[in-house]
Amino acid sequence: MSYDLGFWKYKEDIYGDNQLVYEHLSEGEYIEDIEELPVEEILEHIAEAFSSWERSGKYDFETEYDGLFQVQMTSQFVRFDCYSMNEKDMNKFIDIMDKYDCPLYDPQIPQRFDEE
Repeated sequence: MSYDLGFWKYKEDIYGDNQLVYEHLSEGEYIEDIEELPVEEILEHIAEAFSSWERSGKYDFETEYDGLFQVQMTSQFVRFDCYSMNEKDMNKFIDIMDKYDCPLYDPQIPQRFDEE
C-alpha cells in the first residue's frame, strides 16, 4: 500500500487551496505564496531519523521489515511517498517537518493539519 505525505509553509497571512498547492508543488512548480525551505538540512534530519534504513541514492530509503519511502524535494516542498510503512515511522516525517513549521497535508483525505 502506498501513501503520500506533503509539507510546505505558507508565507505570513497567506492561505491557499491546499489541494491545488499540493498538485502544483508536486509538479515542481514555484509558488510565490510559499516559503523556501532548507531542503538539504531537512534531508540530513531525515537521514538521521532513518539511519538504520538502507539508502539507495539520495532520496530513497528502505528496510527489510518496515517498507520503503522516497523523498521528493524542491526549494518549497517536501513530499514523502511511503510504501508498506507503519504509522510510527510515518509520524517521524511529521515530527521532522514540524521543526520547520510545515504542517502535514494528507492528499488521500484531503486535509492539511494546521490552524486554518
